[in-house]
Amino acid sequence: MLLLLSVSVLINYMDRGNLGIAAPQLTSELHLTDTQMGFLLSAFFSTYALFQVVAGWMVDRWDVARVYAAGFFVWSMATFGMGLVSGFGLLVAFRLLLGVGESVAYPSYSKILATGFREDERGLANSVIDACTKFGPAVGVLLGGWMIEQWGWRWFFILTGGLSLVWLAPWLYLSPRPAAQSTAHEEGPGWKELFTSRTAWATFLGLFCHNYNWYLLLTWLPTFLIRERHFSMGMMAFYNALPLCITAMTTLAAGWWSDRRIARGAEVAPLRRRIMVSGMAITAAALPLSTLPSHILSMTFLIIAFGGLGLYVSNCWALTQTLAGRGAAGRWTGLQNAVGNMGGVVAPVVTGMLVQKTGTFFAAFATSSAVLTTGVLIYLLMLRLPRAGEDHSS
Repeated sequence: MLLLLSVSVLINYMDRGNLGIAAPQLTSELHLTDTQMGFLLSAFFSTYALFQVVAGWMVDRWDVARVYAAGFFVWSMATFGMGLVSGFGLLVAFRLLLGVGESVAYPSYSKILATGFREDERGLANSVIDACTKFGPAVGVLLGGWMIEQWGWRWFFILTGGLSLVWLAPWLYLSPRPAAQSTAHEEGPGWKELFTSRTAWATFLGLFCHNYNWYLLLTWLPTFLIRERHFSMGMMAFYNALPLCITAMTTLAAGWWSDRRIARGAEVAPLRRRIMVSGMAITAAALPLSTLPSHILSMTFLIIAFGGLGLYVSNCWALTQTLAGRGAAGRWTGLQNAVGNMGGVVAPVVTGMLVQKTGTFFAAFATSSAVLTTGVLIYLLMLRLPRAGEDHSS
C-alpha cells in the first residue's frame, strides 16, 4: 500500500508542477505576462484548497481507496487535456479541474496512514510520502526539460497525463476493502470542535506559511533559474531537481530519526513540533540569500533552504494524525490542507506581481521568508500541545 501510494504521489506532484516547468516556453508561445502566468499557476490551488473540506468528509465517510481512485482519474485527464488546448481560458479551466481531482490526495494519505501505522511508524511513513512530493517534481523537471526541448511542452502534458492512468489497475486490485478500514465509530473531534480549536487553527495557519514558500518555489523556481541565473533548459532541470532531492533525503532522515526517538520514549507532539519549527527557521534565513550574484553561493543557500523544508514536512502530517486521532484524520487533514493551500493561491500571484514590478526575485523571496517567520511564531505561541489524557482538539 505504501509503495503504491508513493508512486501516486510522484505522479501527483509531477502533474501539479508541469506548468511551472513548461512556463518559460509556454509564456513565450502564448504571449503571457508574468502576472497572467501567476494567475494561471494559482488557478490549481483555488479549487485544490476549496475542495479539501469535501474530500476530508468523503474519506472519513466512504471507502477511502475508491475516493482516491476517482480523484486520481480526474487529475490525470486534466493533465492530458492541458496538452491539447492553446487558449488561456481553457488552460485555466483544466488547472481548476486538476485541483478538484488532487484535492482527495492528502486527506486520503492521512486517513490511510492514521489507520494503518503505529505512532512510532508514522514519521517515516509520512516522510516516504513527502519524499515523493520532492522526487516527483525532480523527475518531472528532468523529464520535462528533456521532453520540452525535444518535442515542445504539449507532449509533456499529454504523455504524463495519459500514461499515469496505468497506476489505477494495481491500486483498484490491491487496495483494502471498506470493511478493513471502517472508522465510523472511532473517536475524534467533530467539525465544530475543529473550527473552534486554537490547536487546529495553529496547524492550519502554520501549513499556510509553509505552503506559501513551497508553492512559490514549485511554480516559479524554473523561471528564476532561467531568467536570473541565466541557465539553459538542461541546467535549469538539473539545478531544480538537485535541491528537491536534497529535501527528499532530509525528509526521510528526519522522519526515521523522530520515530526512533518516539520508540525510545520521547514525547510525540513536542518532538515533532521542534523539528518542524527548526526547518521553517532554516528556510526563512537561507532563502533570500539564494538571490546573491554568485552562482555558488546562490545554489548553496537554495539547497540549505530546501533542506529546511525537508525537516518541516517530515513531521507536519504525523503531528496532525496524532492530534486528530483515527476517527478525524480525514476531516482535520482536509481543513488543514484547505487553509494551508491558500498559500498556493496567493504565492504565485504575489510573486508574479513582485517580479514584474521589481525585475528581480529578491523581494519575492524576502516576502516568503517573512511568511515563514510568522509560521514559526504560530507554532511556538499558538499551538497548544496536549497533555496525557487531554482532548487533542482543545
